[in-house]
Amino acid sequence: MNKQEFLALFGKTNDCTLADARKMVNYFTDTVSLALSKGEDVELVGFGTFKVKRSAEREGRNPKTGAALTISARNTITFKVGQPLKDACNK
Repeated sequence: MNKQEFLALFGKTNDCTLADARKMVNYFTDTVSLALSKGEDVELVGFGTFKVKRSAEREGRNPKTGAALTISARNTITFKVGQPLKDACNK
């Protein structure tokens, strides 16, 4: 499901227009992005938890040439699925 399909389903299931659905989804994603950019975890009970983790600098290889290179340290985002969501997907 792409974003447009998600917005259509969101609007239909919540009885709102496509424009309202787009606003609400954008508010949600913007708020999660803002919290994560500040280093905060976002825990949605029953759904899951978004966390920022730091990956250390490491050595890697260029797949074409095999030459060694350094992959810089960076932040990555993880999502741990909540049990109710797991249960809903395994019915």
